Amino acid sequence: MIKTVSQSTIADIFSISSDKIYKIPKYQREYTWGKNEWDALFNDVTENDFGYFLGSFICVNSGSLNGTVLEVIDGQQRFSTISILLSALYEKLSALKSTMDDDDKSDLVNLRSELANKKQKFTSSGDKITEYTQRLFLQKQNSNDDDYTYILSSKGIITKQINKPLNYGNRRIAKAYRHFVGLIDEELKEIKEADPHISDVAALFRIVRKFEAAVLVGIEVDTNKDAYMLFESLNHRGVPLSALDLIKNSLISQAETTLGTENAYEQWKKILSLVGQDDYSTQERFFRQYYNAFRDELNAPYESSDKKYYLGYLATRTTLLDIYEKMIKSDYRRMLDDLSIKAGKYAIIINNTDTEFVYTPSLQNLERISGAPSYILLVYLLSYQQQLELTDEQLKQIIDTLIVFFVRRNLTDVPNTRKLTQLFIDIIAKIKVKKGIDVVNCVKEDLLAVSASDTMFEEKLRGPIYDDNPEATRFVLCAIEEAHQTKEIYSDLWSRDSSNKYIWTIEHIFPEGENVPDEWVTMIADGDKEKAKRLRAEYTHTLGNLTITAYNQSLSNMSFEKKKNRKSKDGNKENGYRNGLYLNSDVVTEDEWTVEKIKNRTDKIVRILLEMFAW
Repeated sequence: MIKTVSQSTIADIFSISSDKIYKIPKYQREYTWGKNEWDALFNDVTENDFGYFLGSFICVNSGSLNGTVLEVIDGQQRFSTISILLSALYEKLSALKSTMDDDDKSDLVNLRSELANKKQKFTSSGDKITEYTQRLFLQKQNSNDDDYTYILSSKGIITKQINKPLNYGNRRIAKAYRHFVGLIDEELKEIKEADPHISDVAALFRIVRKFEAAVLVGIEVDTNKDAYMLFESLNHRGVPLSALDLIKNSLISQAETTLGTENAYEQWKKILSLVGQDDYSTQERFFRQYYNAFRDELNAPYESSDKKYYLGYLATRTTLLDIYEKMIKSDYRRMLDDLSIKAGKYAIIINNTDTEFVYTPSLQNLERISGAPSYILLVYLLSYQQQLELTDEQLKQIIDTLIVFFVRRNLTDVPNTRKLTQLFIDIIAKIKVKKGIDVVNCVKEDLLAVSASDTMFEEKLRGPIYDDNPEATRFVLCAIEEAHQTKEIYSDLWSRDSSNKYIWTIEHIFPEGENVPDEWVTMIADGDKEKAKRLRAEYTHTLGNLTITAYNQSLSNMSFEKKKNRKSKDGNKENGYRNGLYLNSDVVTEDEWTVEKIKNRTDKIVRILLEMFAW
């Protein structure tokens, strides 16, 4: 069944001495990763030690006369993303080629050879030439491979020259590339701030080395049947020990020496239940944020140490175990007692308590807009609320300010995700000497100082907002609707069905599917199919074309008239745009849907949001 299993670095997988070709089969789903996944991969690798583990991949060896062809059955999203990222690094370095020495130029050639196979061939006239051909072939769906091949061609990575695909810039591959260019610029800036004497070339190669050293476990099988059997087995059977499992084992081991095993284990279980009984990611986040929020206090007993932060500078996924093992060995009882108190505060933040506060609805909205990075600050504020002389109403003001910050941040990506932890640590350091309203004002001033400008925020609101960030799009649309609801006319837009899916979801008025229905081609583009496709790419994901409906899968590609008047099977419920929501009040008055009406409605919604999420 399994042919080979190997732990390999990215540099080994795309080895310059190998002629391996990786292909993602045409039946695989299209490239789906977005900003959250791009940020997570980039930050995990750059913020941790060399050799960061990225997971596993499964390949089928299909063979070839011209080299080994491996079909990537599992892991295609990571393969695609890493290749796009390395392509962006190659472009950055190529622009600096004139400043490189011979060793740097050789390393640049090697980077190119990781992305493309280097081959020698002879022309018809007998001349020997070097040709670079594509090493990774992406999915065919939604022009994924065409867009990726264009990147390789336009950046001079492969020899073949191709034209830019139609609507290239509006699709996910192009957006991923642009996003990584921005992340690389941010990382380059941080490296140079820490080491002013380093050259741009050296700094960029430092980033390259981090990604080349990242590790994947590759499993090679002979047939697709073997691949899918293995895929099912890996995804439905044993789960490896997590960092928290190892911390717990260390805790129990230490407690045994003082005959306190049972009490320590019970206290540990209670802490986990407070911060998310069955949610490992939330549990792990709490343990990281707990240390980062109270880093100064936790390191105070070790002031005699040579290091300012004896336990660790920052709690990350790779440093978490080391930090907690030190605390356990030093005084596990003190650690458990303090963790228990802080976990109780964290339970309030994540709405894992029956107690209601004036700021509870705001905490729910902060969670919905993915404001979890700010929990570092909130767990500190709740833990020292009395000392800071903060009222519950002032806490609510801070949380509402955080909501404004995260709406703007999640849509503009300013500040960068990787800067958020340090941002909130720095705010904690400032507020320690403040009281009451001064704490509120300090938080707002610091967030405003690093937030995107109104101009940038408005620009993002006018763009393909849904394609860039569907979660934030849903939040702002729900916020508009909730602002117009009354007790008499109320719908819980955040309710879920038995499958834990939202009942109320975003609906594209002009359908988002790549194949535009004939009725829509006629209405939106006067019968011109190519024009309809261009308009779909440009306008379908903008705010003016988005609304909220329940059971919107039933609307799908229907005509505009049918979408407006859709009812439930029994005829008693409005499933279309006549559902009574404020967001649909202007749509139901229209007899047709055109680009001009999308633009006008975008203007209207943008004005509302600029006021709603103003500083």
